[in-house]
Amino acid sequence: MMSARRDDHCSYGLQMMPEFGFLIDMDGVVYRGDDPIPEAISFLEMIRDYPYLFLTNNSSTTPEAVLDRLVRLGVGHCGIENILTSAMATASYLHQMTPAFTYYAVGGPGLHAALSEYGTADEETPDYVVVGEGEGLDYHAVTMGITMLLRGRSKLIGTNPDVNLDGTYNGRPAVLPGCGALIAPFQVGSGMEPLFVGKPSQVMYQQGLNALGRKPGEVFMIGDRPETDIKGAAQIGIRTILVTTGRFNEMTPIRPLPRSRISS
Repeated sequence: MMSARRDDHCSYGLQMMPEFGFLIDMDGVVYRGDDPIPEAISFLEMIRDYPYLFLTNNSSTTPEAVLDRLVRLGVGHCGIENILTSAMATASYLHQMTPAFTYYAVGGPGLHAALSEYGTADEETPDYVVVGEGEGLDYHAVTMGITMLLRGRSKLIGTNPDVNLDGTYNGRPAVLPGCGALIAPFQVGSGMEPLFVGKPSQVMYQQGLNALGRKPGEVFMIGDRPETDIKGAAQIGIRTILVTTGRFNEMTPIRPLPRSRISS
C-alpha cells in the first residue's frame, strides 16, 4: 500500500467496501519526476476493478499525454475516461456556465485543447481570459489579457491556484511556476480576482464524483498536498488519504481541518 497518513474515517479493508471509488492525485502520489512509486503502482493494480479517476491540477498536458505517461509507468488498465485534468474541468465548467463561450487562453497545449472542445478562441472580446500552466506567458499575452479584462466584458479564470509544481525543464528536475503564479500579472494588472476551477475548488471535486457515479462519503481522495488535495476533498465530504511520498512528509506541519467539515 502507499505510505500514507490517513484520517480516522479510512480504516476499512478494500474487500469490505465494494461500493467505494477513488480520486487520485498524480505527481508525488503515483510518481516522482519520471520515476514511478512502486507501492503506488501495486495499489493501483489492487483497485483496478473499482471506480477510480486521476485528478490532476496540471493543465498543461493533454489527457492523451497523461495516459501515455501512466502506461509507461506501468498502469496498463487506465483509459482516457479515468483522467480529469484541471484544464478539462475548467472547459466543462465554462461550458456549463456559458454554452458556446469564447476565450483567450494562456497556457500549455492541454489547456488549448480542452477549451477548444467547448468554446471558440477570441482575441478581441472573449467571455473569459483563462490562464493555466505551461509556456505562453509573455509581454504580448499579458498585454492582451489585461486589455480584455479592463474592457469590462471578460472574466478572469485560473485552472488552479497552485503557485508551483515539480517537473523538468531543459531535461533537468525543476520547480515550475504553477497557474497561481502565472495568473498574477493579469490579476494585478486588471484588479480582478480570478475564479479557480481546480483543486481545492468544489467544482473539480463535484465533476470527479459525477464521473465516478458516487456520493462524497463513498469516495476516497488520495493526495500529497494538504492545502489542495485534502482540504478541498474534506470540505465536500470526501474521505481523505494523505500520502507522504510527495510534497508532504512526516516532518511537515499540518493543521487539522475542523471536524464539522469532515464527513462521518
